[in-house]
Amino acid sequence: MYRHSRLQHARTPLTLMATAAVATALFATSAGPASAAKSGPVKAAKPTVVLVHGAFADSSSWNGVIKQLKNDGYPVIAAANPLRSLSGDAASVKNLLAGIDGPVVLVGHSYGGAVISNAAYGSDNVKALVYADAFLPDKGESANELVSKFEGSVIGDVLRPVPITKPDGSKDFDFSIDQARFHQAFGADVPADTAALMAATQRPGTGTALNEPSGEPAWKTIPSWALVGSNDRIIPRDAQVYMAKRANAQIMEIESSHAVSVSHPDAVTHIIEKAARTVR
Repeated sequence: MYRHSRLQHARTPLTLMATAAVATALFATSAGPASAAKSGPVKAAKPTVVLVHGAFADSSSWNGVIKQLKNDGYPVIAAANPLRSLSGDAASVKNLLAGIDGPVVLVGHSYGGAVISNAAYGSDNVKALVYADAFLPDKGESANELVSKFEGSVIGDVLRPVPITKPDGSKDFDFSIDQARFHQAFGADVPADTAALMAATQRPGTGTALNEPSGEPAWKTIPSWALVGSNDRIIPRDAQVYMAKRANAQIMEIESSHAVSVSHPDAVTHIIEKAARTVR
């Protein structure tokens, strides 16, 4: 009798624990749908923003914009633009786009505008184009041709050519901006020490890239936005407005030098996010 009673007492805590575990599991099962219902629908992911720099710059020129976009929850990629030829540069960016899942907002600065116009053509995931102090060439036009259409650019006076031999043996020139004149020509509203760093790290563009005619531009079929710098001394304001209006782009104007992504990252971020909000 004593042994039997003792066994009953030993089993009692185990029985209570098992009963509690079953009750907990049942409660969790019944509570699951209610909790899920309270959480609401899952928000759609934001489009990926791809940033393409132009000649005489590099991907670090987007740093201020990248910081703001990432703080606002946007996936961001700053492409390394080869600056060797328009068709080759566009192909490089197109390959990058092909590896991105979901919609893309494609952004170009300066010559990068010509690159995105070509790279987005036939890239189905590009849903919006944003041009920041950039070229919007039509088929057959080059960056050099467009910058020469209007008065006000100093680019012809500040470039330094260096002869190069390309891998196929053909001759070309690498063009960069004279470091002593970079600040006033490229980024007059950028602090002098920042402009000096930009001048020292600038990436040269070839004569081939700057003179190669554009292919069929994507802005004819993809919605576009343009941020125009009224104090731009590389691509004059009138040239930018002419190209943007021709592309039926939504235009915003700002008192900025050509280095708008460095001097006014907030304005660049604003127009990118404005375009991104239209993407579904």
